[in-house]
Amino acid sequence: MAALPDSPLLSVEEYLNTSYDPDVEFVDGVLVERNVGDWLHSLIQSNVLFALRRKYPHLKVVAELRSSVTGTRYRLPDVCVLLAPPKTKYLLDAAFLVVEVLSESDVMSVVIEKLKEYANKGVPNVWLIDPRLQVVFTYVPPTLVEVEGEAVSGKDGSVELSRAEIFAE
Repeated sequence: MAALPDSPLLSVEEYLNTSYDPDVEFVDGVLVERNVGDWLHSLIQSNVLFALRRKYPHLKVVAELRSSVTGTRYRLPDVCVLLAPPKTKYLLDAAFLVVEVLSESDVMSVVIEKLKEYANKGVPNVWLIDPRLQVVFTYVPPTLVEVEGEAVSGKDGSVELSRAEIFAE
């Protein structure tokens, strides 16, 4: 994940009113590429989306929703779970659950920075999935905690996915 070459500083308004293909994150006026598009990343992202939608139809489960984490930072979580639709076109409030799926080229310090931003925003459930190692972590500030056992669940137990649902081929 790197700033786009020759990316001039932009305003939040300009970022939010511009379409990018592929979509990019916005960090303090700079457009930042995301590492996505490989098979394992896409498979796990799809598995999580479909499993959560099937098991919890009352939740709003979406991919890559532009989400404000601070006034000058917008992230695109791989999966974003809301209790109700956002009040605006982009998510300004804290999500209920954010799931990040690692790509082979992700830099862990950048991923940790994102997880911290979600937690600081007030997201109560932050999951990190490594498709290659088939490992799931929860982020409990300031620590990544590897999930032991057959399922990962939210802090209050209101959402849960099994390893079989996450890593299905």
